[in-house]
Amino acid sequence: MKLLKSWRFRLGAILVASSAVLYLVHYLIFHDFHHIAIYTVHDIAFLPLEVLLVTMVLHELLESRSKREMLYKLNMVIGAFFSEVGTGLLGRLATFSENVEGVRDDLIVKPSWTHKEFTSAVGELRSYDFRIDAGRGDLAGLRDFLVSRRDFLLRLLENPNLLEHETFTDSLWAVFHLAEELEHRTDLSELPPSDLAHLSGDIKRAMAALAVEWVEHLEHLKDSYPYLFSLAVRTNPLDPQARVEVTT
Repeated sequence: MKLLKSWRFRLGAILVASSAVLYLVHYLIFHDFHHIAIYTVHDIAFLPLEVLLVTMVLHELLESRSKREMLYKLNMVIGAFFSEVGTGLLGRLATFSENVEGVRDDLIVKPSWTHKEFTSAVGELRSYDFRIDAGRGDLAGLRDFLVSRRDFLLRLLENPNLLEHETFTDSLWAVFHLAEELEHRTDLSELPPSDLAHLSGDIKRAMAALAVEWVEHLEHLKDSYPYLFSLAVRTNPLDPQARVEVTT
């Protein structure tokens, strides 16, 4: 019953009926069934090639264009995240790491970096085991920072384009989970060792994910928006020598 009510079914029935009527009119005028049969078989024989052209060529072109447009919008969302939350958060999370120095060179992106150097840095960060101690940093300050940006994080999670970027979505969920964990604790100065160990795991998850996304985001900026890349390099929270003022 639903199929019969579908507009697609009704349109298909109308088109088939129209074709039959036109064939009938052609026969009534010319009385040449042989001619109709020849061209009908000819059209049917070409149909597989037509399907091939439409579904495998034209569809691929349209899908490729749609994907480029989606990635453009997604990169805008990622850029907004790092501008509002990610960059500052990465610097704060690094204060909880006992061994961030081991990959600091991979996090201090240079203007001269090529794709090979970006790829190498991402590979190092993906395999690096960050050692996190939740007791060595300012948990209250981290909580206040994340809570103040909770609404922004929620709006990002509502963006359907994020479904196309699984790793960034996972990073966003790791950050949001950390924010919730910290927000539900009333006194962060008197936490037992077991709870600090739990928070250390949450911070580690967010730190490891953000570090990779940060470097990949900078490569995108270098390729597409050099002026934004320049500012990001000069305000890198993990570079102790970074200065926003242009000196050279």
